[in-house]
Amino acid sequence: MPTRNPFAAARDAVVRRLPGRSGSRPAPETDASSRPRLHPASLWLEAAGLGRSYAAPTLARAGAAYRSRLHPTLSVVSPLGWAVALAAVLLALAGAAWGWQEATAAALLAASLFVLSIVFVLGRASYAVDLDLARTRVAVGESAVGGIEVVTTSSRPVAPSLLELPVGAATAVFHLPRMRPGVPHEDLFTIPTERRAVIVVGPVRSVRADPIGLLRRQVVWTEPQDLYVHPRTAVLGTSAAGFIRDLEGMPTSELATSDVSFHALREYIPGDDRRHIHWKTTARTGTLMVRQFEETRRAHLAVCLSANLAEYGTEDDFELAVSVAGSIGRQALAEQRELSALTQRGPLRTESPRHYLDDLTRLQGAAMRPTAVDAARSTADSVPNASVVFLVVGTGVTPTQLRAAAASIPPGIRTFAVRCEAGAAPRRAGIADLTVLTVGALEDLGPVLRKAAA
Repeated sequence: MPTRNPFAAARDAVVRRLPGRSGSRPAPETDASSRPRLHPASLWLEAAGLGRSYAAPTLARAGAAYRSRLHPTLSVVSPLGWAVALAAVLLALAGAAWGWQEATAAALLAASLFVLSIVFVLGRASYAVDLDLARTRVAVGESAVGGIEVVTTSSRPVAPSLLELPVGAATAVFHLPRMRPGVPHEDLFTIPTERRAVIVVGPVRSVRADPIGLLRRQVVWTEPQDLYVHPRTAVLGTSAAGFIRDLEGMPTSELATSDVSFHALREYIPGDDRRHIHWKTTARTGTLMVRQFEETRRAHLAVCLSANLAEYGTEDDFELAVSVAGSIGRQALAEQRELSALTQRGPLRTESPRHYLDDLTRLQGAAMRPTAVDAARSTADSVPNASVVFLVVGTGVTPTQLRAAAASIPPGIRTFAVRCEAGAAPRRAGIADLTVLTVGALEDLGPVLRKAAA
């Protein structure tokens, strides 16, 4: 049994002896251990919150002052410069503490190098720089050509300097000669493109540095530009893409009161369009008869591209799939057909071939939980009125999954599955009503589609 707190007992006795409280119920005895107490962790959290609320404005002002005043100056010192400065300080301290003349001499030498390096970065060159990319969109394998034109706006000749042009993760260096006022200097460059990507080109910056590399001062002159390296696409022949074109005007099983495909005659119902009355049959039967039509299918192509890398054997297989999806969609847009394209990451823009290929260029594959079956179901929900659906998948998608993906597509929609396997022989197979096409190279897409159209 816990020991009674004497202070609590005294307090209860005083309360019982207060006037006017004689008839009231005596206050229950409380134990000090039963009173609520704040946990030390809660106290620390409260203190930290108060500290952040008071210190946040001060830290914000200090950060702004550092970025506007100190950072431009400290950023001139290169990593090598900071290492030499730290070594100089340590050597100076060692020389003063233990009387090492060699350490003191080395510290003085490092300080002298810093002073001499300042001479190389002093001054400010004034340039007018123009970064021009001949084309901001190229296909994989094509070279992107660009140029840099530099004109000094100073009234005096400018000493030689360096220009740097970041290109993705690499940096191109251009040597500027001694420039006279008003005389332009132009340098051309070529960017090889081996993979699908969005490459950031620029900004162009001038660099002043000492020969050792202790100090490095750079000034940015242009804005960065995006270079889109589109996936390779193949132009499908008329026979390869003919089955898409043949879908235009193909009748369906749905009946309508007006269209171009005549189906049958039926009796007139109030509200029918009188223009569709078939007068010859009406005169022969004595009953008003009207024409009934079948709704014709308008070509609407849907491309479902799986972006799940777990369903592809290699990264080249995924790149082949992106090229296949790009080729099919580009052909449909070139024929002014309605196009919808989706992946597990969401829909792609299909307003124009440029937007479509831009989104395919930005598409990044990754191992994810949604499979090709989930993408097919999303396509069926998003594009219920499609006339033909292409499921572009990898070799990791099993026949069972292909059957499930095809089953999620509404009946009456022609469905193709294109399996992409780099280096495989092109072939055609069938799984129930699903036509499965295997493509080993982008050049095989046209012949395989011709076989499918036959």
